[in-house]
Amino acid sequence: QAQLVESGGGLVQAGGSLRLSCAASWSTFNGYAMGWFRQAPGKEREFVAAVTWSGGTTYYADSVKGRFTISRDNTKNTVYLQMSSLKSEDTAVYYCARKGVSGATMGLGAYDYWGQGTQVTVSS
Repeated sequence: QAQLVESGGGLVQAGGSLRLSCAASWSTFNGYAMGWFRQAPGKEREFVAAVTWSGGTTYYADSVKGRFTISRDNTKNTVYLQMSSLKSEDTAVYYCARKGVSGATMGLGAYDYWGQGTQVTVSS
């Protein structure tokens, strides 16, 4: 059974940084692109960032470009989201997800397995 476990969320002041981690089983992780999404209260889940299997290509939502960095360590079956210059509008539950073999990288429908999420709260 596919399993994705996020960690690293918490409360941080505006302008601060956090690093989220998402650990997966080998069978879930191996060979797949991975992504991060977030969902704020009362809003739809939205794309944040994605990285290809090799790590050579990354994708970002315009709202986080230049502030967030996605990376992965394939030896540890883990994907990371380094978040800097955090703003109050970054407050949300953050989810990692595995991208399936087809579909648009920034589209929710392209992702077939999801973690339970980790809360990030940015205080202003």
